[in-house]
Amino acid sequence: MQVTALKATARRSANFSHTVTIREHQLIVDEPRLRGGDDEGPSPEELLAASLATCTAVTIEMYAQRKGWELGPVEVDAQFSPAERGYPTRFDIVLRLPAQLTEEQVANLRVIAAKCPIHRTLDGEVMFSERVERVNLAQ
Repeated sequence: MQVTALKATARRSANFSHTVTIREHQLIVDEPRLRGGDDEGPSPEELLAASLATCTAVTIEMYAQRKGWELGPVEVDAQFSPAERGYPTRFDIVLRLPAQLTEEQVANLRVIAAKCPIHRTLDGEVMFSERVERVNLAQ
């Protein structure tokens, strides 16, 4: 199986604000005013929670589609609490599923939710390869 590398590039636009480019898409990432930013967009930590929430929702929806289930509306909350001395990083996930689903369907969706790629990445071993390139960047 070929592993596809996914890429995002962050380029400073002002203060702590960065324009992030992903394929043909761009979004602004910034820190809240309380942390010295201009609150031009979500913070990096909020994007991490958003990645987990959306990946979980999409994984649930794809699974239900493969099973031929009419799922209806799905909502996933993901709250991220960064690690602090003596306390590990914590993610709290709430799945909101339609009331008409059977107990068996809910149980299956709960299991599959934990198998989304972002959940597996956060739960698994992570390796970093870092390097510095010195270049002249246009402002």
